[in-house]
Amino acid sequence: MSAVNKAFVQRMVEVIQNQHQLEQMTDFFEPNFINHLDHDPASPLTSVEKAQQSFRQLFSAFPDLRVTIEHQVAEGDTVMTHKRFYGTHLGSFMGTAPSGKSISFGVIDVLRLEHGKIVEHWAIQDRLALMQEVGLLPS
Repeated sequence: MSAVNKAFVQRMVEVIQNQHQLEQMTDFFEPNFINHLDHDPASPLTSVEKAQQSFRQLFSAFPDLRVTIEHQVAEGDTVMTHKRFYGTHLGSFMGTAPSGKSISFGVIDVLRLEHGKIVEHWAIQDRLALMQEVGLLPS
């Protein structure tokens, strides 16, 4: 099962994060998956809709955004993926005008799957590096 889950997460990264096909998120995520990064639990949007909104903002700011999987480990129903995001700051991001700068930041995702879909998500994101690269914070 672990190998199947790893392949599923690899497909999700390719389709959603690299090809930017947000309309296919329900192929990978249960609509109300538990996103432990959710900062607005009172929102009327489903977890998938909130995730789509977040990705739209990223893809608007970094239209060439690409993700590479650097490490991946799976055990049972859980997959941990260490990824690196790359792109060019060509759109507004968190109120910062496009800089044209290249960005690169790391993310560790932990995903729990049930019945072939993601039902729970945790992440550690190097937001400090991203904010420094786009000029929101000094290096």
